[in-house]
Amino acid sequence: MAEKIFELHLIKPSHYDDDGYVIQWYRSAIPSNSLAALNGLAADCSRRHALGPDVRIQIFAYDETNVRIDPEKIARSIAKAGQGLACLVGVQSNQFPRALDLGRRLRAAGAPTAVGGFHVSGCLAMLPELPADIREMQALGVSLFAGEAEGRLDDVLRDAMNGTLKPLYNFMNDLPSVEDTPTPLLPAEVVSRTTGAVTSFDAGRGCPFQCSFCTIINVQGRKSRHRSADDVERIIRENLAQGIHSFFITDDNFARNKNWEPIFDRLIELRDSGLNFSFIIQVDTLCHRIPNFIPKAARAGVKRVFIGLENINPANLVSAKKKQNRIAEYRVMLLAWKRAGCFTYAGYILGFPADTPESIRRDIAIIQRELPLDMLEFFFLTPLPGSEDHQRLDKAGVWMDPDMNKYDLEHAVTAHPKMSKAEWEAIYHEAWELYYSPAHMETIMRRAAAVGTSPGKALFLLIWFWAAVQVEKVHPLQGGYLRRRVRRDRRPGLPLENPLLFYPRVVATHIVNHIRVGGLALRLWKLRRELRHDPNARNYTDLALTTPTDADLDDLEMFNNSDSSRAAGDKAKANAAKHHVAAE
Repeated sequence: MAEKIFELHLIKPSHYDDDGYVIQWYRSAIPSNSLAALNGLAADCSRRHALGPDVRIQIFAYDETNVRIDPEKIARSIAKAGQGLACLVGVQSNQFPRALDLGRRLRAAGAPTAVGGFHVSGCLAMLPELPADIREMQALGVSLFAGEAEGRLDDVLRDAMNGTLKPLYNFMNDLPSVEDTPTPLLPAEVVSRTTGAVTSFDAGRGCPFQCSFCTIINVQGRKSRHRSADDVERIIRENLAQGIHSFFITDDNFARNKNWEPIFDRLIELRDSGLNFSFIIQVDTLCHRIPNFIPKAARAGVKRVFIGLENINPANLVSAKKKQNRIAEYRVMLLAWKRAGCFTYAGYILGFPADTPESIRRDIAIIQRELPLDMLEFFFLTPLPGSEDHQRLDKAGVWMDPDMNKYDLEHAVTAHPKMSKAEWEAIYHEAWELYYSPAHMETIMRRAAAVGTSPGKALFLLIWFWAAVQVEKVHPLQGGYLRRRVRRDRRPGLPLENPLLFYPRVVATHIVNHIRVGGLALRLWKLRRELRHDPNARNYTDLALTTPTDADLDDLEMFNNSDSSRAAGDKAKANAAKHHVAAE
């Protein structure tokens, strides 16, 4: 029986920058977990001959942040094979305009096409009807996929082979188990196009909290579904076999993964047996209360941790239904991670109702002085489709920017009660300059040397963050090395630039940018060299590194800059008094 080929092209779209060019790099950041998951599921379909014993599924995985997508070439390849499908996977709201443009070209060239991801799933979960952009995608003949693909991909591929793709595959009310499912895995050649050759996977899905700005809880649910320790070991071993040692566990809050301890225990066993690997994880601000969580995380190979700090104003946290964040414990939690030898990242949202430019400047100064935090990532408070915030504003008829490309957490897309759009955007850009001042970057490196983490690694992270925002004008999470701009890959509706102007400007920009980055790198490298040879570097201390005491609740500005912060301090003192009485 002659073998037939079914070509499956998995495409993770990027999105457009403010000049309309696709954000793309020679080496990008961490690859998409959705791409890894779909690639693993497709590989399993191929191994099982899901389309028949005479059909071989040939899989191509593309991350547009590091490779150029040619829709017409993909369509020709599918046509030559005789059957296939182009899937736009893991598409977030800010990536949907780019996905729509790719979908339009794929369909015009005759390629069967489907799209899935948080934008489609979130809109179906939270809105009474599909928004215009999704309806336009569907009108092109692109099939919509909402929900998760475990156990469902066979049917989609079979429909594509038979020419009977449905307009919509909706599994939002039927979230599958992720235990003992095919390994999320990307080929080494795809991972190698990222800085540090880092890959990603989820150890669980869902989150029990109710943050109003979050889409996770409405797309993945509030019930924890998790992989087993065996599953995670298999993921690690299959990646190690192809030379990949660095991982980002994409669980929005790994500390609430009910299987965290068996997973950590297994990872500790693997490391103790001589295997070498490391992790980045995401957690909440209460993870330090979980017995053994932080010590085991360190032993399991966690080197960097992203913490949903969000704000230091309790009134803002309450307004976002993030009551679980307790500012009185921020320093205790951060110092626990420091003692474990981990670099800390924190997300910080600008634009809560109580925010003003003055309060934001004050809060950043407090963080720099009073919290032992390494990297701070700023975001606009954004009503993302799929969140409660977006649903509420949509029901109320409040204006929100119709251009989904701006829903990247780097743009103001609705009004603020106390700041104009110009003021809000100005303080967002100023916040990066304030936190990543040369003086504070040096402080971060001195703290790293004092607690025994690497000032050299701190230097790398600081340069990455500073350069992404100040030089490349993108968020660090969208950063990379050596920006690639393709003149013809510009957003439809914007003019193609004259090549005699475009290419010389691209070259000149690269040169200037490298000079700017080199200047900062030289300054920080000199400090790194100084710290390496300073016998007293471990003796450095400042307020943020000191052990918290009860007096902090009276003395620190974090607890004395607003009515809500004073109330948080008073509540913490009352709780401490209760515990003291109980202990006696």
